[in-house]
Amino acid sequence: MIEIEQALAAIYQRTEPRQAERLPLSQAVGRVLAEDILSDIDSPPYDKALVDGYAVVATDMRGGRGDFMVIDEVRAGDIPCEPLQSGMATRVMAGAPVPRGADTVVPGERAQADDSGDLPLVHLEEPNVRPGQHILPRGTSLQRGQTVLSQGHRLTAIEIGILAEVGRLEVLVHPQPRLSVLAVGDQLVSPAEVPGAGQIRNSTGPMLGALIQAAGGQAVDRGIALDTEPELTRQINQGFREDALVLCGSVTTGAMEMVPRVLRDLGVERVFQGVRVSPGRTFWLGTLGHARGRRFVFGVPDNPVSALVCFYLFVRPAITALAGYPVDEPVRIQAHLADAYHQRGDRPTYHPVRLERQNEKMVVRLLDPRGMPDLKSLAEASGLALFPGGRTDFAPGQTISVIRF
Repeated sequence: MIEIEQALAAIYQRTEPRQAERLPLSQAVGRVLAEDILSDIDSPPYDKALVDGYAVVATDMRGGRGDFMVIDEVRAGDIPCEPLQSGMATRVMAGAPVPRGADTVVPGERAQADDSGDLPLVHLEEPNVRPGQHILPRGTSLQRGQTVLSQGHRLTAIEIGILAEVGRLEVLVHPQPRLSVLAVGDQLVSPAEVPGAGQIRNSTGPMLGALIQAAGGQAVDRGIALDTEPELTRQINQGFREDALVLCGSVTTGAMEMVPRVLRDLGVERVFQGVRVSPGRTFWLGTLGHARGRRFVFGVPDNPVSALVCFYLFVRPAITALAGYPVDEPVRIQAHLADAYHQRGDRPTYHPVRLERQNEKMVVRLLDPRGMPDLKSLAEASGLALFPGGRTDFAPGQTISVIRF
């Protein structure tokens, strides 16, 4: 039996991003870049007016005021007709190009237009006028050839906008890892069936599939495999079509040794079996050499709390590594115990809790999972509290670490 840190190290040593693929922007959000992205333009592509007003030469505003001949009007999308000279002004709208020769924009509310003569005139008053006022210079946001996004960056909706701005219609990204989920056990029936005597519906498998999707992977439901070698061999072989296979139940040694034996016969190398954690000590990891890349086998217990703990501690980090994300540990916060807790055993224990805010403090209330298989109780949880091994009693008010869902 190994420590949690040793198990994680073994996982990270064996996982690397899947081979990159090129996707259109509409499908790239949430993926990790496998290339650097360079800008093909300056942005803005011209000196841009930030307000509606008049573009002038700042030194013409003696004492913060001046009279100007209006020679042009430029709206967003227009091009100034001619460069500006001293004593002249161009009326500009926000977002429009500033004409050559102008170095400041005076807001329209500080202008008084005079259209009484043959040529339009404007009187401007701006006591604090200065060069560069209300102008965004060309290339301020992006410059042609500049690296705007680097390899390894996870794309959000904002970055999709940046990619569009620099003219990228598609992008090279790491694919989402695909994980098969296969529940094992003669006692299991599908959620569509009414359980008979001695049977239960397969609920942990669908839960794991949903967790995989939420972590950035793609889940492939392989259903249920009965405890026979031909059936297990067929189902497990199908699971190797994906990047990883999550086996739920019957992976421990003892009376039910069939699954480990089938895995061994199929060429799966066991990396480790058993982690010093509660619940989830029977977690199993194996790997298989494959023509399309190394395959992983995760063996998780079939009760929901144990499966949940194993997923957050071990399977989720593997998914993020396969997807090319930076090392992505679960979100942990510090909170105060609302109730006393007695530790039974020397293994680190993860307990379902409900988080509440009380008087500016985050408080955790322990939930009773009733022997681990109770999904109804688990549904009320908003995190898993960690009680380190080696201690037995934890008092109300004590600060503990919580993995937040």
